[in-house]
Amino acid sequence: RSFCRRLCLVLSPFSALEPPRELWGYVQVRSKAHLFWWLYYSAGYNELPLVLWLQGGPGSSGCGFGNFEEIGPLDKELKPRNTTWLQAASILFVDNPVGTGFSYVDDCSLFAQNLTMVVSDMMVFLKEFFTHRTEFQSIPFYIFSESYGGKMAAGIALELHNAVQQGSIKCSFAGVALGDSWISPLDSVLSWGPYLYSTSLLDDHGLAEVTAVAKEIMDAINNNEYGLATELWSKAEGIIEENTDNVNFYNIMTKEVPEMKMNEQENFHLVRLYQRHVKIMHKNNLNELMNGPIREKLKIIPDCVKWGGQSTKVFENMAEDFMRPVIDIVDQLLAANVNVTVYNGQLDLIVDTMGQEAWIRKLKWPGLKEFSQQRWKALYVSPESTDTAAFHKAYENFAFFWILKAGHMVPSDQGEMALKMVRMVTQQKQ
Repeated sequence: RSFCRRLCLVLSPFSALEPPRELWGYVQVRSKAHLFWWLYYSAGYNELPLVLWLQGGPGSSGCGFGNFEEIGPLDKELKPRNTTWLQAASILFVDNPVGTGFSYVDDCSLFAQNLTMVVSDMMVFLKEFFTHRTEFQSIPFYIFSESYGGKMAAGIALELHNAVQQGSIKCSFAGVALGDSWISPLDSVLSWGPYLYSTSLLDDHGLAEVTAVAKEIMDAINNNEYGLATELWSKAEGIIEENTDNVNFYNIMTKEVPEMKMNEQENFHLVRLYQRHVKIMHKNNLNELMNGPIREKLKIIPDCVKWGGQSTKVFENMAEDFMRPVIDIVDQLLAANVNVTVYNGQLDLIVDTMGQEAWIRKLKWPGLKEFSQQRWKALYVSPESTDTAAFHKAYENFAFFWILKAGHMVPSDQGEMALKMVRMVTQQKQ
């Protein structure tokens, strides 16, 4: 098993005196299956937490999109990001599952096909990481996630908690944050119609069509026909595009024109889902950056590996798992006294806030009633600001952030509020 490491010094966008260190490399999590990781040390890494960022998709790259489009020290133009999370934590990006970003498999039979495989691979990685990076063993470690990454984060968090309790992984696991996360696909789907209708993006006719296909999805899931549910999910999104003039599933205030029309292509539903939810994170400018200057900088990417080159296969191999809920895993995390945070962008559609609140109401967690009875508090990005940036509610080890004026990618849309949220979740003084 390899643990390739490389050290690089770059100028920090927020500290010219103490440039942050970077490390990156591969971990072989199974024979011929390799996860790529990229670590940024914060300026005061021994006094700040470590955050693992998990991107969605599945098949979207944290080392690429999460890093250069959302929370890393530089944007995709390689200019300093004022709202980088490095101001609040060291950041560990992992291209997960295998085949995502610069991660790769040597055999197409080795792509992960379900959450269990994803979690197993990440446990191998995390054990290797904390074994070699002993400086982080005693530092609070948080998992932050986005979209499908939240579904994976829930499973990884539970397994990590158990591993720490058993002593097989040495780290100070402090909590998990689920951002616009695909925790209960059915609750999201059932809320699309009412949400779009309430925001003037569906009329009565459109609402009836979306409601009808949502019921089909519910029936498929209730019958454990998850492959069919995935096909119907794609059908539902097509109906929404037709009725809303191509609303963007990641921000209802914008639109996303489809790349292709319906045809006889095999597995067309997966092609369209991939285009909507993964390919958009591999746009030309980011693709050119990752396969050009970044690849040159890293110097360890095998010649046969192209950033994002296996993402289609990653997505397709997980298709049977797409519509399975993980509410029970969140319940297990809460029961184990793991700190769980949910945050959601106001303008997101694919994982809208209505759907998130619906699955939260299904939790068996004993503190749910008390949580629900709490009054939320308005948040501002600074003491001087009068613009409400978010609302927040917390009880015991569960918290929820309603992020205003943000879509699916909260850090991209509301960087200052996202950074404030990170500091709150990781219990830092504001």
